[in-house]
Amino acid sequence: MDDANITDANVRAKDATPEGLPSEAQVLEALKVVKDPEIPVNVVDLGLIYGVDIGEGGVVDITMTLTSVGCPVQDLIRADAEMAVGRLDGVSEVNVEFVWTPPWGPDKMTEDGKRQMRMFGFSV
Repeated sequence: MDDANITDANVRAKDATPEGLPSEAQVLEALKVVKDPEIPVNVVDLGLIYGVDIGEGGVVDITMTLTSVGCPVQDLIRADAEMAVGRLDGVSEVNVEFVWTPPWGPDKMTEDGKRQMRMFGFSV
């Protein structure tokens, strides 16, 4: 086996999830349809997703934050996230937990998120 095959096997093993369950990357991709209605950028690129845990039986736990503690659309974002991830094959349940530590700041945004914000006239 050459070095390229060893590296490819290591990458596949690292990204592997139990058969029939989505990967963390697939969950994050699904969450890109969820947007904060007050900010025209998805929750992934805003840097609001702090963790994704895919458990046995297709239970997906998402730890995330919002841009402010008193965000009036918290329930809407939770419902949108649950619906988006719940559509993935193998997912039986989605739990979204909001946390406030560490606090969100623009430094948590992806470069794509910052670019999108600048397109909408925000200074980041």
